Amino acid sequence: MESFFRLKEHNTTVKTEVLAGITTFMTMAYILAVNPGMLSATGMDAGGVFTATVVSSMIATLIMALYAKYPFALAPGMGLNAFFAFTVVLGPMGKSWQFALTAVLIEGIIFILLSFVKAREAIFDSIPMNLKHAVSVGIGLFIAIIGLSGAGIVVPGNGTVLALGDLTSGPVAVALFGILVTGVLLAKNVSGAILIGIIASTLIGIPLGVTMIPEGFSILSLPPSLAPVAFKFVGMEEILSMEMLVVVFTFLFVDIFDTVGTLAGVSSKAGFLDKDGKLPRVGKALMADAVGTVAGACLGTSTVTTYVESAAGVAGGGRTGLTSLATAGMFALALFFAPLFTMIPAAATGPALVIVGLFMMSPIKKIDFEDFTEAIPAFLTIVMMPFAYSIADGIVFGMVSYVILKALTGRTKEISKVMWLLAVLFVLKFVLM
Repeated sequence: MESFFRLKEHNTTVKTEVLAGITTFMTMAYILAVNPGMLSATGMDAGGVFTATVVSSMIATLIMALYAKYPFALAPGMGLNAFFAFTVVLGPMGKSWQFALTAVLIEGIIFILLSFVKAREAIFDSIPMNLKHAVSVGIGLFIAIIGLSGAGIVVPGNGTVLALGDLTSGPVAVALFGILVTGVLLAKNVSGAILIGIIASTLIGIPLGVTMIPEGFSILSLPPSLAPVAFKFVGMEEILSMEMLVVVFTFLFVDIFDTVGTLAGVSSKAGFLDKDGKLPRVGKALMADAVGTVAGACLGTSTVTTYVESAAGVAGGGRTGLTSLATAGMFALALFFAPLFTMIPAAATGPALVIVGLFMMSPIKKIDFEDFTEAIPAFLTIVMMPFAYSIADGIVFGMVSYVILKALTGRTKEISKVMWLLAVLFVLKFVLM
């Protein structure tokens, strides 16, 4: 492991990496319950989707671990699965889930081709350093909102976007307990503090009725069959339709900038970016989610993407592919321990996301706030991620405002050709779609 992952060079140990990988898995384990529930609303077999979710996540994360050697984990993305279920199938388009799966397959194949010609790598490299730091901060606020809302500490407000939840409720009590426990452990420099906080919150949730243990609970179970959902694609007539073009484009747009944003933000926090703001081996990291998406579509699930919860493992000290290898191992275990993993409530993982949100804030100190052509785009990137509830939309606001401000102040030499092209495409996307 030392020779393959170069642990000493990255100032880490096997113990630290494995604990970080388990922590990442625990913060994203909710997808094993959420994704089957969401996609089964379209008529897909929930058991088959569960197995497809686990196996595709494991495949993509293994590629990230052994090929790209970064501590990032992958799984079917939230938001993309909602678009799959509630827009393409159950929404105004009214297509079959087989149609949506075919669109995901086409998207994945396009991503593999784009990775070979380094198109997505060029997009990553084109983002200015100040915006890369801003993406990290924005992601911190974004995942903190996910954690707080999942625990019920904040809720949809009456006349406002968010409001304070019921602080006397069980989930909120569990979440606040988890934040305090994790905070104390971090202050005392206890290794694996975030993971311990998740476990402690899950256990304290049992007597409070937050952590539910179903009747006849069994820790072990055999994986459900993939047969009802695997390799269920539509014919060429639907593949060549205009509706398919629109769906594939939307999947492409959201996934490209969610993944690029997550890689930029988490890499900025982990110190992986070089002096020019580039991520070494970024092409290999992007290939992981491209192959994962193709595998996921074939197995029977929505688009696989790099998870922002990878920041939890990075915050726990994960610095190499051994972290993601441990996460992939946890996915493999989840096939047979599904009841155990899916019983972890959002109130128990919420504190971890809040604390990681804090960790993601540190790159804000590196942003140049004296130059307003840099500060304003960075600020818009930061605030639009949580407010629009989208990493991709935050990047769009930041990049478009960057190009406009630089152009209007006569500093066009600071705008790369890729940035010009992306800004035009962003504007056209929102005007025409």
